[in-house]
Amino acid sequence: MSIFDKLKNTAQNIAKSAIQIGKDETFTFTALPESVDQLKALPEAALDTPYKTAALTVCALCAYAADKEIGKQMFEFLRGPGGPLSPMDQQFLNDRFSDNKFYVPFSYFAGATPENNYTPTQPYTIKVCCNPYSFQNEGYATLWITSGGADSPRQVDLRQVASTGKWYVRNHEGLTPDIRKPKSADPWA
Repeated sequence: MSIFDKLKNTAQNIAKSAIQIGKDETFTFTALPESVDQLKALPEAALDTPYKTAALTVCALCAYAADKEIGKQMFEFLRGPGGPLSPMDQQFLNDRFSDNKFYVPFSYFAGATPENNYTPTQPYTIKVCCNPYSFQNEGYATLWITSGGADSPRQVDLRQVASTGKWYVRNHEGLTPDIRKPKSADPWA
């Protein structure tokens, strides 16, 4: 590849990224999916933008908190070529939801705060954000979602399959750290 071709490719990649930078997206769900088939039936399941995949990742975390097997099936869909959840991945999620921390994924929806025990307003609304560093490498994205129980947004990493254009979850661990306890579980409240 000539130096001219490399520069041209770099310019094209920068132009693609510039289109996505500064573009935050909000998603609304009338109900959260309770099965992988319900998840796949959502328009966001086209996975044609990293924002859609990020929003569905929160839905999968909510499902995992309620039923590990259903959540696992959703994650396997959202991971695509990344393969199924490994036993280590599953143990990580189990650890994150230990001590009844099932409220953590719900904290990403609008209206969910420690004061109302992370009860989102309905319909369920989630805002997925980017920053100037979200699209530094072609085919990869790091997006951010604000939790009502954290001081700073939490990240989710995604990867695009070049042949299909679909975006899949690469790393969701940034969405599962602990947050402020809900008022009902806070002995100091």
